[in-house]
Amino acid sequence: MTLPLLRNRDARRLFLDRHALCDGGGPASGAALLDLIRRLGFVQVDSINTVARAHHMILHARRTAYRPPALTRLTETDRALFEHWTHDASIIPMEFYPHWKLRFARAETRLQARWTNWHGPEFDRETGAVLEHVRAHGACGTADVGSGEERKSGGWWEWNPSKTALEYLWHTGQLAIARRESFRKVYDLTERVVPEPHLSTTHPESHTIDWAAGAALDRLGFATSGEIAAFWAKITPAEARDWCAAALARGEIIEIAVEGADGSRRRSFARPDVLDRAAEACEPPGLVRVLSPFDPALRDRARAQRLFGFFYRIEVFVPAPKRKWGYYVFPVLEGDRLIGRIDMKAERDADRLHVTAFWPEAGVKLGRARLARLEAALDRTRRLAEVAEVSFARDWQRETLS
Repeated sequence: MTLPLLRNRDARRLFLDRHALCDGGGPASGAALLDLIRRLGFVQVDSINTVARAHHMILHARRTAYRPPALTRLTETDRALFEHWTHDASIIPMEFYPHWKLRFARAETRLQARWTNWHGPEFDRETGAVLEHVRAHGACGTADVGSGEERKSGGWWEWNPSKTALEYLWHTGQLAIARRESFRKVYDLTERVVPEPHLSTTHPESHTIDWAAGAALDRLGFATSGEIAAFWAKITPAEARDWCAAALARGEIIEIAVEGADGSRRRSFARPDVLDRAAEACEPPGLVRVLSPFDPALRDRARAQRLFGFFYRIEVFVPAPKRKWGYYVFPVLEGDRLIGRIDMKAERDADRLHVTAFWPEAGVKLGRARLARLEAALDRTRRLAEVAEVSFARDWQRETLS
């Protein structure tokens, strides 16, 4: 049987539309910002602040009027969002919270043995003590628990028992993140952070699996079962495969062939109206956008390479002499095409956004009109980073690297 074919241009347009990158802008606070995050599903949180932190850059790429205090209000004051784990730490709409109870239960099973083996019986004792400390004294960070030499250790592999206990209690849903202070987590009892009815609502496991798979597919537009499982990183690959088989039998999804940038075809699942939805998706505006390396449109590097022919690897953990581009290089999107990557840093002491290099993709010329669009994007990024000007290294316009 010949599968319906989603051509590459239509696949890119649908994918960008589902990732809110076909929009030209719009309001970026309150209900409008919450709707944007619902549409994306979640926004990844990351600590690197070379220009601005990842969650702020993700939202700014879609709403240029966005400023960080708007997200803080939704998270810490309105409690319309919560922070927990997808594939990584993420900010998630609060109405999804009941579905995270499946993750909490599975984390308890997985982490109890692993972290007890890591820290030994000290970990079990510390977990109860830390929970009682938070219950008695209120919200706290890692500096508020433990004592003496224990507090001096740091880093993932040097977590002390108190830090490990806080993280365990958070991963298993007994604590929640009340706020961040200088990007450090401040934990509190979940019932003090998560409002009703989300706190008391519990779904059967089968319902959460069905929700997670369907919500992932709707946000991706088309996907393999593996991509569906990976979206929230909440259900297993086997559960995603079973869901796809059952949804296919019910007529809720169909199989299609998705054309890649190189002309190859990949078998995927989609809703029955996917070709109509792709045809209706708006044409991405021609403006240039600087994306975070953790942008949801790029999180699945293999998928981005298939759709856009764009290979990207973050080189933070690559030794400096072996880096091809740089420590933290930002992908650059123009319309429905990834046109290059840019190495830049907000040098706050000098009050400037300094551009070290821009490498175009093959076939991309930095002509006068495109240069003006790139400079406009950099000026918008400069305002997000709260610096006064954009500066350029003398040799910033580089040649394409193969």
